[in-house]
Amino acid sequence: MRLTDLRGISDKREKDLNKLNIFSAEDLVRYYPRAYLDLTRRVKLSECYHNDVVLVHCRVASLPQVVYTGKRSFIKVWCEQEGERFSAVWFNAPYVKDKLRSGEYLFYGRIQNRFGAVSMVNPTFEPMDKNFWLKGIVPVYTVRGSLTQKVMRTLVKEALARCLPRTVIPAPLAAKYDLSSLAEAYREIHNPSSFEKKDEASARIALEEYFVLISAFKYIKGDRNDARTRQYSCTARDVKAFASRFGFAFTEGQKKAVNEIYENLHSPSRMNRLLQGDVGSGKTAVALCALYMAVKSGRQAAFIAPTEVLAAQNFRLIRQYFPEYNSVFLSGSATAKEKREAKALLASGEAHIVCGTHAVIQSDVAFKDLALCVCDEQHRFGVAQRSALGEKGEGTDMLVMSATPIPRTLSLIFYGDLDISEIKDKPKARAETVTAIVSARRYDDMLEYIGGEAKKGNQSYFVCPKIDEDEEGSLMSVTELFDELKNRLPRVRFALLHGRMKDREKAAVMEDFKQKKYDCLVSTTVVEVGVDVPDATIMVIYNAERFGLSQLHQLRGRVGRGTKKSYCFLLCGSESEEARERLSVIKNNTDGFKIAEYDLEMRGGGDFLGTRQSGKMLSEIKNLRYPPAVIFTAKKLSDEAFALGENALLREFALKKYDSLREVVLN
Repeated sequence: MRLTDLRGISDKREKDLNKLNIFSAEDLVRYYPRAYLDLTRRVKLSECYHNDVVLVHCRVASLPQVVYTGKRSFIKVWCEQEGERFSAVWFNAPYVKDKLRSGEYLFYGRIQNRFGAVSMVNPTFEPMDKNFWLKGIVPVYTVRGSLTQKVMRTLVKEALARCLPRTVIPAPLAAKYDLSSLAEAYREIHNPSSFEKKDEASARIALEEYFVLISAFKYIKGDRNDARTRQYSCTARDVKAFASRFGFAFTEGQKKAVNEIYENLHSPSRMNRLLQGDVGSGKTAVALCALYMAVKSGRQAAFIAPTEVLAAQNFRLIRQYFPEYNSVFLSGSATAKEKREAKALLASGEAHIVCGTHAVIQSDVAFKDLALCVCDEQHRFGVAQRSALGEKGEGTDMLVMSATPIPRTLSLIFYGDLDISEIKDKPKARAETVTAIVSARRYDDMLEYIGGEAKKGNQSYFVCPKIDEDEEGSLMSVTELFDELKNRLPRVRFALLHGRMKDREKAAVMEDFKQKKYDCLVSTTVVEVGVDVPDATIMVIYNAERFGLSQLHQLRGRVGRGTKKSYCFLLCGSESEEARERLSVIKNNTDGFKIAEYDLEMRGGGDFLGTRQSGKMLSEIKNLRYPPAVIFTAKKLSDEAFALGENALLREFALKKYDSLREVVLN
C-alpha cells in the first residue's frame, strides 16, 4: 500500500518518511520504535549517573534560546526539577524553538554531569498539560522534519489497521510450535501492554524474518549450478612444498582449512567457502595456499581486498611468495596506463594473479581462465559483488575471508549461502596483549607511559568513535583528540586518519605510520583490519563502552602483531555497572569467537546485528531485542518446512528477501 493511501500524509511528510527509508505502509509497520517510555518510571536527577538515558518530569523555566559556538549552533532551555536546575540542549533540531514553551514536560534523553553541571542532550519531550494523552508504555521513534512523535504514532497506528504483514510459516508448523499471532505481535511491538509482551512480540517477528531469510539461502543453494567445468591438477605434495616457503609450521586449524579447500577444489562441485578466523590466526597464509592450487594448475586467480592499503599489503605478499608467477595490481587510484596494461595481461593470460580492490570487479576486467577468487575481509563485499567476481570465469571457485568472528548462530544468517571453515588456534610466536580498563585518574599516567614508549620506537593507536564533535556532548571527536594529544605530548609525532579522507590520503598515512614516520596514529575505526604494523604495541580506545565487544577485539588485534608485549587501554565514558561488566569480558578474554558469543548474549540479537549492518540487511529486525535461540528455532522451522514439500508462497517471499540483500555489506 502506498504511503499516500494513508490519511494525514502530505507531500512534505511523504518526503520526510522517504528519508527514513519508509516508502510504503508496510515499511511503516516495520519501522520499530528505537526506545520505549515507561511513564510510571520517572527518575530524579539526583539519582542519575553520567550518560544514563532517563525519563524525567520537569518544568521548563526559560524560553528556548539559540546559542552560537563557532560554526555550530544549538537550542538551549533551563529546566527545574524539585528545586534542582539543569539545562537541556538540542543540536540540529530547529523545530524545538517553535514547539517548546514554559510549563510542565516529560523529557527523555541522555544525562550529562560534568563537574556538577547537569544537562540533557537532544531529549524527546512531551507536554504535561490537561490534555496529556499518553499512558503506560509509549513508543519512541526516530523522527525528522515534519514528523513528530505524535504524528509518527498516529501514522503507524493507521498502517497497522490497514496492512498487517502475513505469516509465511506453514500452518501445520505454526500449530506444532504453538506460535502466537504475527499480526498481534506487530500491534504489541508498537503499543506494548507490558515490557514482557513487547519482548515476546520481538521474538515472534524476528522468528518470522529469520525463517524467510534462512529459507532464501536454501533456495539459492538448491537453484545455483555448482557443476565444475575444469579440474585442478595441483597435487597435495605440491601444496605441502609451497607451504614450506612460509618458514613456520602451520597450526592444526590452518592445516584443516587447507585440506577442506583442497578437497573442495578437487571435487566435481564449485567451491563457495568462508574462511573465518580470529585476529592473527593465519588466514592469509591459507588463502595463499588456495591461490597456489589455482596457478599451479595452470589457471588464473584473483585476490581482492576492500581498501587499497590492505590490497597493497596483500600484493607485497604475492610478489614475495609467488616469484615464479606473473602478478599485477589493480586499484581505483592506478593510472590509466597502469590499468590498461594490467587488464591486457589478464585478458591474454600472461598475468597469473591479480591483486587489487573493487576495481577488479569492474565489467571491463576480463580473464582468460579465472579459476579462483579470494575476497579478503569479505563482510565489506556484497552478495552481488561476490557474484560479479564469480561470473568472470566458468565455474569459478570462491573463497571469502573474515577476521570478524561471528557466533555460529549468526553464521547461519550472514553466510547462509557458504560453507564455513574456522581457524580457532593461533601461531605460538604471537606476542601477548594485555588489556586494561583505564580510569580517569590514571589517564595522565597512561599518556606519560605512551610518551616514553614512543622514545623507545614503539608506536601507538588512539581510536575515537566520531569524526566530529558529538551532538550529545559525550564523545571526544577524533579531530579534537588529535589537537589535544599534540599539545599534551609535543615531542611525539602524531598522524590523523578518518573516513572522510580520500583513499589515496588514507593509504599514504597508513604507509607513513608503518614506515615509522609517525609515533602515534589518531583514528576513527577505519584503522585497517589486517594491516600489519609490527612496532605498534599500544591501542587506546576512547568511549570503549560505545563499541561492540567484537569490534573492540578487532581494534585490539591491531597491536601484538610482532614479538613485543603489547597493551590495549580501554577508556570508559560511563559509570554504569553494565558498561564495566561488558568491558571486563574483553579484559578477561582473548578468544574472538567466545567474545562474539558474549556480545550476542549480552546485547541481544537485534542490537548485535543492527549496529553491524548497513544497507537493508535484516532491517526488518532492527531495534528488536530477542534471544539468540530464536535463530536456532527459525533454522529448525525452515528445515521442517522444506521437508513438507514445495511452498509457492514461501519461495516467493524468500527469493524476494535474498534479492534485497544483493547490494548489502557489513560495516
